[in-house]
Amino acid sequence: MLNTPGGRFPRPFATHTRRAAAAALAVPVLLLAAACGNDDGKTSDAAVVKVTGKPGAKPTISVPKDAKPSDKAVTKTLVEGKGAVVNKGDLVRLDFTAQTMKGQNLGSSWTPQPGAKPGAARTQVVTEVTDQMTQQMVPPSVLTAAAGQKVGGRFEVEGTAKALIGEGLNPQSGIKPEDGLVWVVDVVGAKKVDKKAKAEGTQAAPEDGMPEVKAADDKAATITIPKGEKAPTDLKQQVLIKGKGPEVKAGDGLIAQYTGVKWEDGKKFDSSWDHGGATAFQIGTGQVVQGWDQALVGKHVGDRVEIVIPPKLGYGASPQHELAKNTLVFVVDIVGTV
Repeated sequence: MLNTPGGRFPRPFATHTRRAAAAALAVPVLLLAAACGNDDGKTSDAAVVKVTGKPGAKPTISVPKDAKPSDKAVTKTLVEGKGAVVNKGDLVRLDFTAQTMKGQNLGSSWTPQPGAKPGAARTQVVTEVTDQMTQQMVPPSVLTAAAGQKVGGRFEVEGTAKALIGEGLNPQSGIKPEDGLVWVVDVVGAKKVDKKAKAEGTQAAPEDGMPEVKAADDKAATITIPKGEKAPTDLKQQVLIKGKGPEVKAGDGLIAQYTGVKWEDGKKFDSSWDHGGATAFQIGTGQVVQGWDQALVGKHVGDRVEIVIPPKLGYGASPQHELAKNTLVFVVDIVGTV
């Protein structure tokens, strides 16, 4: 249940509304308007932007006077990581800072979220390395440049808005196609995903008042709401299969299979199986609805978790959302972290 705009209706990690606490990640004025891919356009041209700082801390970007952006995307490895090599199709967790070459801020994962406690996990980009638009913070031309980089490393991508954004440039952003843009990206984590992965083990019977779950191979789980049972007004959860993997911590990129139905009529409204299989989202940082953050932080890789989420912990704060008044029931298989 990510609070980011766009995506298929009403995917847990691509909803129509964004929680205010996560807004600092978004590129101001919705720089990226169209959900389309872009040729990565990599070139060996020399980068003109200067970047200082080490991975793991916010970089400092400086642009020499009279510097002219390349009309093709220029990628430069600033610090080579010591971890695994990132491949196209991998799930990644990234930090980023972006700006125009004139110094206009275009967003940063290093910006503390309003009300965040000192030392709290920061909101980062968790997505698949693809040439398609998957989120609003890092355009495809920059995201695809992560392929070939190593975990723990830092790279930058610069060029004109036309080169980096292409037809996806929002005309209302005030940025012209010939303006220079730069992204500096840290590769925090990467993992190859098995799209058909699922929790394995003996499944527990549902506790009193909890829906019944039947999970089949390679398709959405069947969730049956108990007859005559009123929807709970508080969060309910049950671990149906106990995994043996590491504990899920706030800030992790959670790799999961999921199916969601409405308590009111038992109808499915979404499933990862309907969109190609396992996917990832960041947990514990306000990028998902509160019910997911509260239920899944502290669980373990390999767990199958059933969650019943009342509107106040779901979409109740977004009256225009299609599910604003619904109690949501999810079964989530935690198949990894990144």
